[in-house]
Amino acid sequence: MNRRRGAGVFFCFIAAFLLFIRYTSAAIYGSGVATWNEQTFNAMLGYTGNTLVLLSFVSLGVGIIYLIMAEKTAKTD
Repeated sequence: MNRRRGAGVFFCFIAAFLLFIRYTSAAIYGSGVATWNEQTFNAMLGYTGNTLVLLSFVSLGVGIIYLIMAEKTAKTD
C-alpha cells in the first residue's frame, strides 16, 4: 500500500468516525429521556448541528480523491 492509498483509507476512516461521533453524541444527549422514538432521536440529531456531517463529507471526498489518484498512478507504473 503506497502513501496515497493509505491517506485515502485514513480519510475514509475519519469520515466514518465523525458520523459515529454525531450519532453517539445525540444518544448521550438524550440518555435522560424517558421514552425513545424516531422523532425524539431526530430532534437530538438536530441539536448536534451539521458541522460533523459537513466535515465527514469533506473527509470522504478527500479520501476518495486520494484513492482514485493512487489507482491511476498504480496503473501507469
